[in-house]
Amino acid sequence: MKGDNFQIILIIVFLLAALIGVLVFSGAIPLGEDNEAGGQGTVTVWGTLRTDIIYPLLEPFNSENPSYVTKYEQKSAETFDQDLLEAIASGEGPDLVFLTDDLAFRYRNKVLVIPYQSYPSASFKQSFAGAGEVFLTNEGIVAFPLTIDPMVMFYNRSMLDSNGIVYPPKDWEEFAAISAALTKKDESNKIIKSGAALGHFSNVSHAKDIISLLFMQAGNPIISRNDAGELVSLLGNYQSKHSLESQLQYYLDFANPLKEVYSWNKSLPDSIEAFSREDLAFYFGYASELMALVNKNPNQNFLAAPVPQIKGEDAKVTMGRVMGIGIMASSKNLNTAFVAAGSLSADPNFGKKLAQKLGVAPARRDFMRDVPNDSFSPVFYNSALYAKTWSDPSDKETDSVFRNMIESVLSGSQTISEAIRDAGARIALLLLK
Repeated sequence: MKGDNFQIILIIVFLLAALIGVLVFSGAIPLGEDNEAGGQGTVTVWGTLRTDIIYPLLEPFNSENPSYVTKYEQKSAETFDQDLLEAIASGEGPDLVFLTDDLAFRYRNKVLVIPYQSYPSASFKQSFAGAGEVFLTNEGIVAFPLTIDPMVMFYNRSMLDSNGIVYPPKDWEEFAAISAALTKKDESNKIIKSGAALGHFSNVSHAKDIISLLFMQAGNPIISRNDAGELVSLLGNYQSKHSLESQLQYYLDFANPLKEVYSWNKSLPDSIEAFSREDLAFYFGYASELMALVNKNPNQNFLAAPVPQIKGEDAKVTMGRVMGIGIMASSKNLNTAFVAAGSLSADPNFGKKLAQKLGVAPARRDFMRDVPNDSFSPVFYNSALYAKTWSDPSDKETDSVFRNMIESVLSGSQTISEAIRDAGARIALLLLK
């Protein structure tokens, strides 16, 4: 009987916390005002972000929410999983984690899934840009999105200007033509200057993400949920609007010396290095890479543009990396953890400034209206609005799957159709782990 009473009390406490969280998100409870009913004590957040980024943001947040304290602990990206497992086993785990989209699947049994009865999916979709929906399951919400890091097309302005190209390409047909015009070769067909770094895997930065982008633009989500709520692979067994074979063939043609668009091979350096050396016109990278690109070559004359789209398609798609804040199911202070997570994601002094410090876009739609006045942020923020991603079961293992898909076709061991079907089957196996 005592056990039943404890369960009832626990449920009531959680539902109260959930209600408060919804009110915080909706604005019914103003942030920083009368939060005493919502949270007490101290909660700890784990993540791999640098402390010099998070500490200055948490200090005013804690001042505005005096009834509880939110602390941050930076962990190594290489040992994060192991550290977390050991901490949970010893009963010393964090209350919250900064969760990236590629960890959402792996941590699905470690975080508290917030039911839609507490926070409706419609409210979530109204509050956050579409890429944040990677944190939605059939049962509820895995994490509240904080930032979106969209893939964009960085381009060397000097190379385009020197070749009389006024604007960067907007669709893939135009991209292929401009890339071919910018690629310079010697008499032996050796590439001297490249228009595009596509076609291979090992020396193309973000190759998996670029291929995923092409597939998603074709209308294939790569991974989706079936009627039972289970994640399933859709590569090779899904009727996409555009052929995946044609999309992958487009990518591979840039590595074919017999094609007019030939512009990349395995002897060339990694694409980010080639771009910084000004030997590559277009580089597909993430918004967060901007400062790294500037530091590699401070004198380089480059800008960013949206990634090209399939010609004739109105709906735009780019890849995006999403970071959110999840509540650990093992937290000893679920009530305060819930309120803190909701408040952090809804507080403009945290969400907006975190995005600015990371060089990315905020995930909340209302925060996206205030675009920083510089040369890059308008492209970053606009791209974040139509960014998408997929529930990657294991970043390293799917990287190997995509690498095999590309290299098996290039080596002639598989046809394009066979390679895509094989990749889909391999991803399906990873989802069963």
